[in-house]
Amino acid sequence: MAIALAPMHASPMQGQTRSDPESELRTGIDLTRQGMLAQAIPHLQAASGHVKDGYVAEFNLALCYVGTGQFETAIGILNSLRANGHDTPAMNNLLAQAYVGEGKPQPAIKALEAAAAQSPTDEKLYALVADACNDYKQYELGLQVVNLGLTKLPQSPRLHYERALFLAQLDRFEEAKPEFERAVSLQPEGDIAYLAMVQEALYEDRIPDAVRLARQGIAAGNRNAVLLSLLGTVLLHAGAVPGQPEFAEARTALETSVSERPNNSSAQIALGNLYLLDNKLDDAVTHLEIGRRLEPRNPEVYSHLANAYQRLGERQKAQEMLAILGQLVRQ
Repeated sequence: MAIALAPMHASPMQGQTRSDPESELRTGIDLTRQGMLAQAIPHLQAASGHVKDGYVAEFNLALCYVGTGQFETAIGILNSLRANGHDTPAMNNLLAQAYVGEGKPQPAIKALEAAAAQSPTDEKLYALVADACNDYKQYELGLQVVNLGLTKLPQSPRLHYERALFLAQLDRFEEAKPEFERAVSLQPEGDIAYLAMVQEALYEDRIPDAVRLARQGIAAGNRNAVLLSLLGTVLLHAGAVPGQPEFAEARTALETSVSERPNNSSAQIALGNLYLLDNKLDDAVTHLEIGRRLEPRNPEVYSHLANAYQRLGERQKAQEMLAILGQLVRQ
């Protein structure tokens, strides 16, 4: 997911029990580190306001709220932290991501600008907010984010790659193509280069090249969650079906991708579709519903969910999905 981890120190104390606030904080932090954000929230809530390092508890709680899509609650916590003197780059960066998720571009840019003023050459500040824009399909905002970053870091391969991606997603591929190539030239052997080459191949409809490049990048040790997602998605697009080695390869790639970046809606939907093809209907619904939460206006997710619910015998839910799909198509 896009969110960055905050300061997570919590000093151990002897004789504590699980009900002790400091112990609850440590448990919440451990769960957050494992990506178990929903499970971490009640422990961090129990610690909030009752521990020595209140900033750590509140920041991690806000981080979990952002990661679980509870943006308004996270924004309230983060603005309270800032009002109480915790005006840090990490706090402003997470606030920007929360505003992206909430669909508020101007406050998002303002928060990012505050983070950039504090730490202008920290690439992650721009890249994490750009990732959030990509996750939530806010491509115009994403372009503003990377353009801001490139004024400070003009030689950043990651920001050139992100800029290319946003331009391509805005149907401006002729502008995107040199940006993809610039990213490759700045980091010819790294994960960004492979992402750029795979995406450029996909936008040019060179599917075999995209598969080859994704495999090549992963084999070289670039096990980037997005690269894995691209490989799995492209293999399914190319016609992989259960029983084929390519289908097993796609499943492994997508399962690994969503475990590392659960807010990637494209990977969640692709994995749900894969399970649907494999007749693992409960697993399909689980991932498709996550995709639906992350991307509620994507018609694809509703057609897959209608199929899954129909096959599970849940006809009312299937009809609900078809009704939403019909509304989206008519808009």
